[in-house]
Amino acid sequence: MERNVQKPDNTLFFRDLALSRDGTPRVYLSEWLWKRGDHWLLTGDNESGTDMLSSLAGGNRANIGIQGRMELPIPPEKTRFVSFSEAAALIEYERAHDDSDFTEGGVDPGRTAFAFIAKKAGVPFESLSNDPVVVACGVNRFGDRGIKYLSTGETRRMLLCEALLADPLLLVIEDPFDGVDTQGREAIEARLDEYTRGQGSLLLVMERPERIPRGITHALELSDGRISYSGKIGAFLEWKDRERDSERERSANEQARLAASLSPLIDRKEDDATSAAAPKDVPLVEMRKVTVEWSGRKVLDSVDWTLENGVHWLIRGPNGSGKTTFLELITGDNTQVYRNDVRLFGKRRGTGETIWEIKERLGIVSYRMHVEFRLVGDIDVESVVLSGFHDSIGLYCQKAEEETRKAKAWLELGGFSGREKERFSELSYGEQRAVLILRAVVKNPLILILDEPCHGLDDAHRRLVLNLLESIGNSRRTTLLHVTHDPSERLPCERHVLELLPGEVPMYRTLAT
Repeated sequence: MERNVQKPDNTLFFRDLALSRDGTPRVYLSEWLWKRGDHWLLTGDNESGTDMLSSLAGGNRANIGIQGRMELPIPPEKTRFVSFSEAAALIEYERAHDDSDFTEGGVDPGRTAFAFIAKKAGVPFESLSNDPVVVACGVNRFGDRGIKYLSTGETRRMLLCEALLADPLLLVIEDPFDGVDTQGREAIEARLDEYTRGQGSLLLVMERPERIPRGITHALELSDGRISYSGKIGAFLEWKDRERDSERERSANEQARLAASLSPLIDRKEDDATSAAAPKDVPLVEMRKVTVEWSGRKVLDSVDWTLENGVHWLIRGPNGSGKTTFLELITGDNTQVYRNDVRLFGKRRGTGETIWEIKERLGIVSYRMHVEFRLVGDIDVESVVLSGFHDSIGLYCQKAEEETRKAKAWLELGGFSGREKERFSELSYGEQRAVLILRAVVKNPLILILDEPCHGLDDAHRRLVLNLLESIGNSRRTTLLHVTHDPSERLPCERHVLELLPGEVPMYRTLAT
């Protein structure tokens, strides 16, 4: 595709730049000069301010105070910003324009992935299914489905596909591999490599810089809102490799600390509500010949599966294989549970129980829930954790003294001591995800459902979360159901695997290790 816009010599130039939110300084850059032909990795921990800087570079200045000298010579129409915020905005739009109540059959599929890409990228709809970029990103396999029915990884692929088809002069993309299966990661990496060989400029934002496209030339790392490294990518990666040598020792020490600190938080008394509601000698979950399909397409087919108390499961499979659908049959967020034989705590769904009776025994971390909390508005960190006691999106009751004490103890364990009154919306995406994990575990649920829990976390928070979940699993007070595409995130306590196999017969298999 030919460009008729001349690329300037300098893509970005910042000097003595201070960025703030709500009047509080967050990021200070003494100088960052991005020269023509350079492609940058932007990284840093979850508190470093990388999200603010990437938003600014991508053209989103909402709620960011700016002081200092800044040059952004690339016009907005030639810039693409791919981020969680954009995905959340899409979901909000689809909800606002859902006409299911006025549609025959009661289902409004909304915009399809192809319709979204064609309109936003300005490309012919008819050519999309065979377009090389569409095929490489794997969007041809789900392009005719509604956006509201896409998985996290499929949504990520769709947004990147649109950005590449738009052929921008500046592409800013946050964590492109999070929530994407192995095949998708390889395809995305190849497309980004190809992009860096063209005339465009790439800013790749990653909290954990592990899989770096070959075309990346430079790295900018922020620490505490200031530059801790700026230079060639090779020297940066060598430096990070040396830092990782001591990570195992830090992780082992942290695991021991968490195990000791968790004991008073997870000792469940016999009169606790969740404990009293736990059935004796009855599986926590049973599925019998469960089948789920949309528009004639089977997502799950004849699944027989049982979750026993204290037996932790890893759930894996490619994007679109039905992992989230499987979890939503348990949480009650998928209405097809009532067409199937699904039993929770010895009782078949749809036989009189309320959704609240189910959710009071569950702790949930998911992409859907993260989006819901981002839409709540003004809520502080402590209230988010407290809402876990009430299974609400937001807090709509008075803060009980004992619940507040427990919430503060969990926040301290998670590294958020002293930050209880900070607004949830002002945290970085990774920090928000960490707080939502604390919300899920605060009530010591019988089942902890984890859908890509480490999405957006930096190395330190990821290590903390995995160690925390392992300690909770080892306590045998809570049973884990864990979805992840990253093999390194499998917990030692997860000795059983449910693998979903779309297009095969049968469509799943179970493994024990």
